[in-house]
Amino acid sequence: MSEPDTKGESKQSRRDFLLTASATATGLVLAPALLPRGLDASAARPGTMRIGIIGSGLIGGAVGLQWARAGHEILFSSRHPEELMDLVQRAGSRTRAGLPAEAAEFGDVVFVAVPYAALPQVGRDYAPLMQGKVVIDCGNPYPRRDGPMAAEALEKGTGVASAEFLPGVRLVRAFNAIGSRSVDREAHREGEKVAIPIAGDDEEAVRIASELVVDAGFDPVVVGGLSRAREFDQGSAVYVRDMTAAELREALGLG
Repeated sequence: MSEPDTKGESKQSRRDFLLTASATATGLVLAPALLPRGLDASAARPGTMRIGIIGSGLIGGAVGLQWARAGHEILFSSRHPEELMDLVQRAGSRTRAGLPAEAAEFGDVVFVAVPYAALPQVGRDYAPLMQGKVVIDCGNPYPRRDGPMAAEALEKGTGVASAEFLPGVRLVRAFNAIGSRSVDREAHREGEKVAIPIAGDDEEAVRIASELVVDAGFDPVVVGGLSRAREFDQGSAVYVRDMTAAELREALGLG
């Protein structure tokens, strides 16, 4: 699928995006004219960020590749970073591999993409390194895989539960309601984009996450605070449905 050229995207256009996102923070759907329609990965663009990824498996790798193509500097991590060399090679020169602690320290934004049962340990080990940082959590609790803690998280709502595991960070829930194959297949598609629901209590963190959703090739839809993240938890009516923004807003009654 071809992508229109946006090499001339200006700093002002990205500021316009952020102002629009802020003004619509209770249900963000951006007008098509404000959305970057394609991304030039040949060099760093204004507004690029350092992103550390803790957990570089299917979804962490897929989303990280899109951010690398958008020009962001990426540190993919795992306990065995030597196994990530193929991913780093695909992502390009502004990318490297390391250990999770390195990703937690490196990122202006940290993307946590681990099996949900691992999230408490991530919090114990790395939350001190992520204090005050924007952390995007995309993990999904599955009781059959993750045990009783997953059932408890779903009962609370995953946004609330994840905040307890990751104290002191500026937490946003996003990218949990889309599969890695859809990220690979649907990013930057022509016409209406697939929507990514977002929830967070920190307005600036939500704004940054929304911009990163756009950079990954999708439409951000802000659902509300972390307590509302349960509305797009696994098992919900909108989970892995690849809806457009209009369809997602209708399904969640966002008006």
